[in-house]
Amino acid sequence: MQYTQLPEAEFTVIQEIWKQDTPVSGSEMTDILYPTKGWKHQTVYTLLNRLVKKGFLTSEKQGKERYYQSLVCQEDYLRQETERFVEQFHKNSIVGLMSTFVSNKSIDDAELSELSAWMDERKAERR
Repeated sequence: MQYTQLPEAEFTVIQEIWKQDTPVSGSEMTDILYPTKGWKHQTVYTLLNRLVKKGFLTSEKQGKERYYQSLVCQEDYLRQETERFVEQFHKNSIVGLMSTFVSNKSIDDAELSELSAWMDERKAERR
């Protein structure tokens, strides 16, 4: 399934929803987001409603409060966005992506070793 690319603010909201084990109310989302983002109720509800309209969240009214739950698997969305990024900025080359990290020294020796071990495991799985 193809998902719409989310703007940063909507992505911030759904990231917090993904962290919850149960449906979360709009008020709870405001309490979560206000300390770091300074977003008030109206902003949070606007973002939640946009995510509902885009098919990322489901919304259910319980008493006076609305509760929201993700309809989109975090792993699926992140996979799609990562593939889009690699395609758009690195012409679908994982080697190009990795060389950018390595040449900018964003990856230290321990991470390179971990990446190498991970690649060796993937190779072994394919045999």
